[in-house]
Amino acid sequence: MGARSGAAARKLGLTQPTMGRRLKTLEAAVGHSLFQRTPDGFVLTDEGTVVMGHAERMEEEALALQRQLAGTENTLSGSLRISCSDWFGVHILAPILADFKRVHTNVIVEILTDSRLLNLARREADLVFRIKPFTEPEVISRKLFHIPYGLYVAKGSDDPSPGTGEGFSMIIMDEAFGGMPDVAWLKDRFPDAKISMRSNNRDVQARLCASGAGMAVLPRPLGDSMDVLKRVEVPNPPPGRDTWLGYHQDLRRLPRLRALTQFVGEQAQTMQRRYGEFQLTRYLID
Repeated sequence: MGARSGAAARKLGLTQPTMGRRLKTLEAAVGHSLFQRTPDGFVLTDEGTVVMGHAERMEEEALALQRQLAGTENTLSGSLRISCSDWFGVHILAPILADFKRVHTNVIVEILTDSRLLNLARREADLVFRIKPFTEPEVISRKLFHIPYGLYVAKGSDDPSPGTGEGFSMIIMDEAFGGMPDVAWLKDRFPDAKISMRSNNRDVQARLCASGAGMAVLPRPLGDSMDVLKRVEVPNPPPGRDTWLGYHQDLRRLPRLRALTQFVGEQAQTMQRRYGEFQLTRYLID
């Protein structure tokens, strides 16, 4: 079973020998061999495939039970797990959540900054903020707000040459996110500028820009907050991004979730006044 079994054991919080013993116990209980040993590791037998299907359905039912029980809780205490991008967590959510904690002292908020699309059905997160709309039928989602983006250079630097960008460098997203609108905008607006750096982290892009590594397109709540950056006025600014909020429908009556989403909507009103282009949709949980 080798490295694969070791990785599986670590994911379950078990040692490899313990997991092996439990698999043997399961096979003895059902009276069938569930795995076939191969040079590449273990593969499911036909009987193992049948058992796997039932096990997955049992897991789904157990998770649904947990969500429904959580959704009936009536106290403003317990934990909430939130997922969002790095820069959004630092510059948007962290100040709001700190204020929320001062009001609701018994609610523990866990923030996961992760580019992966976490599974709400499996409660990998209770509340997700992301720029991609939710399509899952069991997820309730709303467009929370539209965030404007701007073009930035290091303070004291010259503005890039309009229409060409000749002699200037640019910092863009890594190749995995090369299809994002701000990347296309930069390349179209400054076709002669050279790519100097790539990063999938907006805070890293901002620090590189401040250090003179090149111009960068950044969310304005991030770029405007840094005194070492200068926003370049351009006739047609880079495209902004919508931010969506989603949660599983089974948690819609959870008091602490309702309180947090309401609080986020109220606090974001201040942000709307701070940015003239910051378009906010007031968010109230159903």
